Amino acid sequence: MTYLISLQKTGIGIFNMAIHNKSHSNSGLMQLNKMKRNNIKHKSALDFIIPEKTNCILLCDDCLNTLKAIPDGSIQLILIDPPYNLDLATWDTYEDYIEWASKWLDESYRVLSPNGNMVIFGGTQFQDIKSGDLTEIIYHCRHNTKFRLVNTIVWYYKNGMSAHRYFANRHEEIIWLTKTDKYYFDLDSVRIPYDEKALKEALRDKRLNSENVLKGKNPTNVWQIGRLNGNSNERVGHPTQKPLEIIRRFVKALSYPDSIVLDFFAGSGTTGRVCIEEKRNCIMCDKDEQSKTYFAKHLKKMDENLFSQKYIKNNSLELFFDEINKRKNTKDMFVAEHSTYNPFQDEH
Repeated sequence: MTYLISLQKTGIGIFNMAIHNKSHSNSGLMQLNKMKRNNIKHKSALDFIIPEKTNCILLCDDCLNTLKAIPDGSIQLILIDPPYNLDLATWDTYEDYIEWASKWLDESYRVLSPNGNMVIFGGTQFQDIKSGDLTEIIYHCRHNTKFRLVNTIVWYYKNGMSAHRYFANRHEEIIWLTKTDKYYFDLDSVRIPYDEKALKEALRDKRLNSENVLKGKNPTNVWQIGRLNGNSNERVGHPTQKPLEIIRRFVKALSYPDSIVLDFFAGSGTTGRVCIEEKRNCIMCDKDEQSKTYFAKHLKKMDENLFSQKYIKNNSLELFFDEINKRKNTKDMFVAEHSTYNPFQDEH
Protein backbone atom coordinates (compact mmCIF):
# COMPACT_ATOMS: atom_id res chain seq x y z
CA MET A 1 0.00 0.00 0.00
CA THR A 2 1.19 3.49 -0.83
CA TYR A 3 0.93 6.26 1.76
CA LEU A 4 1.24 9.95 0.91
CA ILE A 5 2.47 11.84 3.95
CA SER A 6 2.50 15.63 4.17
CA LEU A 7 5.81 16.71 5.68
CA GLN A 8 4.60 20.08 6.95
CA LYS A 9 1.24 18.87 8.27
CA THR A 10 2.41 15.86 10.23
CA GLY A 11 5.69 17.17 11.59
CA ILE A 12 7.23 13.73 11.13
CA GLY A 13 10.83 13.57 12.28
CA ILE A 14 13.13 13.30 9.32
CA PHE A 15 16.62 13.39 10.66
CA ASN A 16 19.40 11.64 8.76
CA MET A 17 22.02 10.31 11.18
CA ALA A 18 25.44 8.78 10.68
CA ILE A 19 25.94 5.74 12.88
CA HIS A 20 29.52 4.51 12.52
CA ASN A 21 29.89 2.59 15.76
CA LYS A 22 27.89 -0.65 15.90
CA SER A 23 28.19 -1.08 19.65
CA HIS A 24 25.07 -2.57 21.28
CA SER A 25 24.91 0.43 23.63
CA ASN A 26 24.88 2.94 20.77
CA SER A 27 21.54 4.75 21.22
CA GLY A 28 21.61 6.11 17.68
CA LEU A 29 22.03 2.61 16.23
CA MET A 30 19.15 1.34 18.36
CA GLN A 31 16.98 4.14 16.95
CA LEU A 32 17.95 3.18 13.40
CA ASN A 33 17.08 -0.47 14.07
CA LYS A 34 13.71 0.59 15.46
CA MET A 35 13.04 2.63 12.32
CA LYS A 36 13.92 -0.33 10.11
CA ARG A 37 11.50 -2.55 12.04
CA ASN A 38 8.77 0.06 11.54
CA ASN A 39 9.61 0.56 7.84
CA ILE A 40 10.57 4.21 8.34
CA LYS A 41 13.19 5.68 6.02
CA HIS A 42 15.40 8.69 6.66
CA LYS A 43 14.78 11.44 4.12
CA SER A 44 17.51 13.40 2.35
CA ALA A 45 17.66 16.02 -0.39
CA LEU A 46 17.61 13.19 -2.95
CA ASP A 47 14.05 12.30 -1.91
CA PHE A 48 12.54 15.61 -3.08
CA ILE A 49 11.58 16.94 -6.49
CA ILE A 50 14.10 19.61 -7.51
CA PRO A 51 12.35 22.78 -8.73
CA GLU A 52 13.36 24.36 -12.03
CA LYS A 53 13.25 27.79 -10.38
CA THR A 54 13.11 28.96 -6.79
CA ASN A 55 11.81 32.19 -5.29
CA CYS A 56 13.64 34.84 -3.30
CA ILE A 57 12.72 38.17 -1.78
CA LEU A 58 14.74 40.85 0.00
CA LEU A 59 12.75 43.31 2.10
CA CYS A 60 14.17 46.48 3.64
CA ASP A 61 12.18 46.60 6.85
CA ASP A 62 12.34 45.91 10.57
CA CYS A 63 12.63 42.19 11.24
CA LEU A 64 9.53 42.13 13.45
CA ASN A 65 7.37 43.61 10.69
CA THR A 66 8.55 40.92 8.29
CA LEU A 67 8.14 38.10 10.81
CA LYS A 68 4.56 39.12 11.64
CA ALA A 69 3.64 38.91 7.95
CA ILE A 70 4.84 35.29 7.61
CA PRO A 71 2.30 32.45 8.07
CA ASP A 72 2.54 30.05 11.02
CA GLY A 73 4.73 26.98 10.49
CA SER A 74 5.79 27.95 6.97
CA ILE A 75 9.59 28.18 7.41
CA GLN A 76 11.94 25.19 7.28
CA LEU A 77 15.17 26.96 8.28
CA ILE A 78 15.84 30.26 10.02
CA LEU A 79 19.48 31.24 9.58
CA ILE A 80 20.57 34.51 11.19
CA ASP A 81 23.62 36.48 12.30
CA PRO A 82 22.01 39.07 14.59
CA PRO A 83 23.52 42.30 15.89
CA TYR A 84 24.73 42.11 19.51
CA ASN A 85 24.47 45.71 20.66
CA LEU A 86 28.18 46.40 20.27
CA ASP A 87 27.56 49.84 18.74
CA LEU A 88 29.31 48.88 15.51
CA ALA A 89 26.70 50.89 13.59
CA THR A 90 23.15 52.20 13.92
CA TRP A 91 21.85 48.68 13.21
CA ASP A 92 23.82 47.41 16.22
CA THR A 93 22.41 49.65 18.97
CA TYR A 94 19.51 48.72 21.28
CA GLU A 95 18.48 50.00 24.71
CA ASP A 96 17.44 46.60 26.12
CA TYR A 97 18.98 43.85 24.04
CA ILE A 98 17.29 40.72 25.39
CA GLU A 99 13.89 42.42 25.55
CA TRP A 100 14.25 43.16 21.83
CA ALA A 101 15.68 39.72 20.99
CA SER A 102 12.86 37.95 22.84
CA LYS A 103 10.36 39.41 20.36
CA TRP A 104 12.01 37.95 17.28
CA LEU A 105 12.70 34.67 19.07
CA ASP A 106 8.98 34.29 19.87
CA GLU A 107 8.02 35.12 16.29
CA SER A 108 10.64 32.70 14.99
CA TYR A 109 9.11 29.89 17.01
CA ARG A 110 5.69 30.67 15.55
CA VAL A 111 6.75 30.69 11.87
CA LEU A 112 9.04 27.64 12.13
CA SER A 113 7.62 24.36 10.82
CA PRO A 114 7.31 21.39 13.25
CA ASN A 115 10.39 19.78 11.62
CA GLY A 116 12.19 23.09 11.13
CA ASN A 117 15.54 24.37 12.39
CA MET A 118 16.93 27.68 13.61
CA VAL A 119 20.62 28.64 13.47
CA ILE A 120 22.00 31.69 15.29
CA PHE A 121 25.56 32.95 14.80
CA GLY A 122 27.19 34.78 17.65
CA GLY A 123 29.72 34.43 20.43
CA THR A 124 30.30 35.17 24.09
CA GLN A 125 31.40 38.77 23.69
CA PHE A 126 29.35 40.11 26.62
CA GLN A 127 30.84 43.45 27.71
CA ASP A 128 28.31 45.25 29.88
CA ILE A 129 24.72 45.20 31.06
CA LYS A 130 23.25 46.43 27.78
CA SER A 131 25.24 44.28 25.31
CA GLY A 132 24.11 40.86 24.20
CA ASP A 133 25.60 37.51 23.22
CA LEU A 134 24.70 33.86 22.66
CA THR A 135 24.87 33.14 26.39
CA GLU A 136 21.94 35.46 27.00
CA ILE A 137 20.00 34.07 24.06
CA ILE A 138 20.52 30.48 25.25
CA TYR A 139 19.45 31.42 28.77
CA HIS A 140 16.32 33.12 27.48
CA CYS A 141 15.42 30.20 25.21
CA ARG A 142 15.90 27.70 28.03
CA HIS A 143 13.77 29.55 30.58
CA ASN A 144 11.23 31.41 28.45
CA THR A 145 10.61 29.45 25.24
CA LYS A 146 9.95 25.90 24.03
CA PHE A 147 13.00 25.86 21.76
CA ARG A 148 15.29 22.82 22.01
CA LEU A 149 19.08 23.20 21.77
CA VAL A 150 20.45 20.45 19.51
CA ASN A 151 24.07 21.55 19.03
CA THR A 152 26.56 24.29 19.69
CA ILE A 153 28.87 24.51 16.68
CA VAL A 154 32.35 25.99 17.05
CA TRP A 155 33.47 27.76 13.90
CA TYR A 156 37.28 27.71 14.06
CA TYR A 157 39.40 29.84 11.75
CA LYS A 158 43.15 30.46 11.61
CA ASN A 159 43.04 34.03 10.35
CA GLY A 160 42.01 36.88 12.62
CA MET A 161 43.04 39.99 14.53
CA SER A 162 46.02 39.95 16.87
CA ALA A 163 45.60 40.85 20.56
CA HIS A 164 47.78 41.99 23.47
CA ARG A 165 45.37 42.22 26.41
CA TYR A 166 43.64 38.84 25.88
CA PHE A 167 44.06 35.60 23.92
CA ALA A 168 43.47 36.34 20.24
CA ASN A 169 40.05 35.13 19.15
CA ARG A 170 39.98 32.38 16.53
CA HIS A 171 36.46 31.05 16.75
CA GLU A 172 32.78 31.88 16.89
CA GLU A 173 29.95 29.91 18.45
CA ILE A 174 26.77 29.03 16.57
CA ILE A 175 23.69 27.45 18.12
CA TRP A 176 21.22 25.12 16.43
CA LEU A 177 17.68 25.20 17.85
CA THR A 178 14.59 23.21 16.91
CA LYS A 179 10.89 23.45 17.62
CA THR A 180 10.43 19.71 18.27
CA ASP A 181 12.54 16.56 18.39
CA LYS A 182 11.25 15.68 14.90
CA TYR A 183 13.61 17.96 12.99
CA TYR A 184 14.92 17.53 9.46
CA PHE A 185 18.64 16.75 9.31
CA ASP A 186 20.42 15.49 6.16
CA LEU A 187 23.88 14.52 7.33
CA ASP A 188 24.78 12.70 4.12
CA SER A 189 24.70 15.99 2.19
CA VAL A 190 27.50 17.50 4.29
CA ARG A 191 29.76 14.55 5.08
CA ILE A 192 33.51 15.06 4.68
CA PRO A 193 35.36 12.45 2.58
CA TYR A 194 38.08 10.42 4.26
CA ASP A 195 41.56 10.71 2.80
CA GLU A 196 42.83 7.50 1.19
CA LYS A 197 44.82 6.29 4.22
CA ALA A 198 42.08 7.07 6.76
CA LEU A 199 39.47 5.39 4.57
CA LYS A 200 41.43 2.14 4.43
CA GLU A 201 41.88 2.19 8.20
CA ALA A 202 38.21 2.92 8.82
CA LEU A 203 37.07 0.12 6.50
CA ARG A 204 39.28 -2.34 8.40
CA ASP A 205 37.69 -1.35 11.70
CA LYS A 206 34.97 -3.96 12.35
CA ARG A 207 33.25 -1.65 14.84
CA LEU A 208 32.36 0.80 12.06
CA ASN A 209 29.54 0.54 9.56
CA SER A 210 31.29 0.30 6.17
CA GLU A 211 28.30 1.76 4.31
CA ASN A 212 28.50 4.98 6.32
CA VAL A 213 32.29 5.05 6.20
CA LEU A 214 32.16 5.13 2.39
CA LYS A 215 29.78 8.10 2.54
CA GLY A 216 32.30 10.13 4.54
CA LYS A 217 32.76 11.54 8.02
CA ASN A 218 30.42 13.49 10.20
CA PRO A 219 31.92 17.02 10.20
CA THR A 220 31.40 17.08 14.01
CA ASN A 221 30.51 20.32 15.79
CA VAL A 222 33.93 21.93 15.30
CA TRP A 223 34.25 23.34 11.78
CA GLN A 224 37.52 24.70 10.41
CA ILE A 225 36.49 27.16 7.72
CA GLY A 226 38.55 30.25 6.99
CA ARG A 227 37.13 33.74 7.46
CA LEU A 228 36.92 35.93 4.38
CA ASN A 229 40.05 37.97 3.77
CA GLY A 230 39.67 41.57 2.66
CA ASN A 231 40.54 40.64 -0.93
CA SER A 232 38.39 37.50 -1.08
CA ASN A 233 36.49 37.05 -4.34
CA GLU A 234 33.35 36.39 -2.27
CA ARG A 235 33.43 39.85 -0.69
CA VAL A 236 30.54 42.21 -1.49
CA GLY A 237 31.35 44.93 1.06
CA HIS A 238 29.52 43.99 4.27
CA PRO A 239 31.78 44.13 7.38
CA THR A 240 30.55 40.86 8.94
CA GLN A 241 30.01 38.81 5.79
CA LYS A 242 30.13 35.03 6.33
CA PRO A 243 31.80 32.55 3.94
CA LEU A 244 29.58 30.76 1.43
CA GLU A 245 30.91 27.43 2.69
CA ILE A 246 29.59 27.73 6.23
CA ILE A 247 26.16 29.01 5.14
CA ARG A 248 25.95 26.25 2.53
CA ARG A 249 26.60 23.53 5.11
CA PHE A 250 23.66 24.68 7.23
CA VAL A 251 21.34 25.13 4.25
CA LYS A 252 22.10 21.67 2.85
CA ALA A 253 21.89 19.85 6.20
CA LEU A 254 18.87 21.57 7.75
CA SER A 255 16.58 22.32 4.78
CA TYR A 256 15.52 20.49 1.64
CA PRO A 257 14.98 21.53 -2.00
CA ASP A 258 12.09 23.98 -2.52
CA SER A 259 11.66 24.54 1.22
CA ILE A 260 11.77 28.08 2.63
CA VAL A 261 14.79 29.59 4.38
CA LEU A 262 14.45 32.84 6.34
CA ASP A 263 17.22 35.32 7.17
CA PHE A 264 15.81 38.44 8.82
CA PHE A 265 19.25 39.96 9.42
CA ALA A 266 20.28 39.55 5.79
CA GLY A 267 23.33 41.82 5.86
CA SER A 268 25.41 40.84 2.83
CA GLY A 269 22.70 38.63 1.31
CA THR A 270 24.93 35.53 1.39
CA THR A 271 22.04 33.34 2.58
CA GLY A 272 20.01 34.33 -0.46
CA ARG A 273 22.81 33.44 -2.84
CA VAL A 274 23.36 30.03 -1.27
CA CYS A 275 19.62 29.29 -1.31
CA ILE A 276 19.40 30.05 -5.02
CA GLU A 277 22.43 27.86 -5.72
CA GLU A 278 21.03 25.01 -3.59
CA LYS A 279 17.45 25.24 -4.94
CA ARG A 280 15.85 26.60 -1.76
CA ASN A 281 13.40 29.49 -1.52
CA CYS A 282 14.57 32.42 0.60
CA ILE A 283 13.06 35.34 2.48
CA MET A 284 15.58 38.00 3.48
CA CYS A 285 15.05 41.15 5.49
CA ASP A 286 17.33 43.93 6.69
CA LYS A 287 16.77 47.49 7.91
CA ASP A 288 19.82 48.69 6.00
CA GLU A 289 19.03 49.65 2.38
CA GLN A 290 22.66 48.81 1.55
CA SER A 291 21.71 45.12 1.73
CA LYS A 292 20.14 45.45 -1.72
CA THR A 293 23.47 46.60 -3.12
CA TYR A 294 25.32 43.73 -1.45
CA PHE A 295 22.84 41.15 -2.72
CA ALA A 296 22.98 42.60 -6.25
CA LYS A 297 26.76 42.00 -6.20
CA HIS A 298 26.13 38.38 -5.20
CA LEU A 299 23.70 37.93 -8.07
CA LYS A 300 26.20 39.43 -10.51
CA LYS A 301 28.88 36.99 -9.30
CA MET A 302 26.39 34.13 -9.72
CA ASP A 303 25.46 35.22 -13.24
CA GLU A 304 29.12 35.01 -14.24
CA ASN A 305 28.87 31.26 -13.64
CA LEU A 306 27.79 29.33 -16.75
CA PHE A 307 25.84 26.91 -14.54
CA SER A 308 24.05 29.50 -12.41
CA GLN A 309 20.62 28.50 -11.11
CA LYS A 310 17.33 30.04 -12.21
CA TYR A 311 15.36 32.07 -9.71
CA ILE A 312 12.41 34.44 -9.40
CA LYS A 313 12.77 37.71 -7.45
CA ASN A 314 9.52 38.67 -5.75
CA ASN A 315 8.53 42.11 -4.48
CA SER A 316 5.90 41.05 -1.94
CA LEU A 317 5.52 38.21 0.55
CA GLU A 318 2.02 37.54 -0.75
CA LEU A 319 3.30 36.86 -4.26
CA PHE A 320 6.25 34.88 -2.87
CA PHE A 321 3.99 32.45 -0.99
CA ASP A 322 1.41 32.30 -3.81
CA GLU A 323 4.00 31.13 -6.34
CA ILE A 324 5.48 28.54 -3.97
CA ASN A 325 2.04 27.20 -3.03
CA LYS A 326 1.10 26.86 -6.71
CA ARG A 327 4.28 24.92 -7.34
CA LYS A 328 3.61 22.72 -4.30
CA ASN A 329 0.08 21.93 -5.50
CA THR A 330 1.48 20.97 -8.91
CA LYS A 331 4.03 18.67 -7.27
CA ASP A 332 1.33 17.06 -5.11
CA MET A 333 -0.66 16.28 -8.26
CA PHE A 334 2.46 14.85 -9.92
CA VAL A 335 3.16 12.57 -6.95
CA ALA A 336 -0.43 11.38 -6.85
CA GLU A 337 -0.38 10.54 -10.59
CA HIS A 338 3.07 8.87 -10.58
CA SER A 339 3.10 6.26 -7.86
CA THR A 340 6.65 5.27 -8.80
CA TYR A 341 7.85 8.57 -7.35
CA ASN A 342 6.86 9.44 -3.82
CA PRO A 343 9.45 11.07 -1.55
CA PHE A 344 7.23 10.48 1.49
CA GLN A 345 6.58 6.80 0.89
CA ASP A 346 7.81 4.29 3.46
CA GLU A 347 10.21 1.66 2.17
CA HIS A 348 9.11 -1.96 2.51
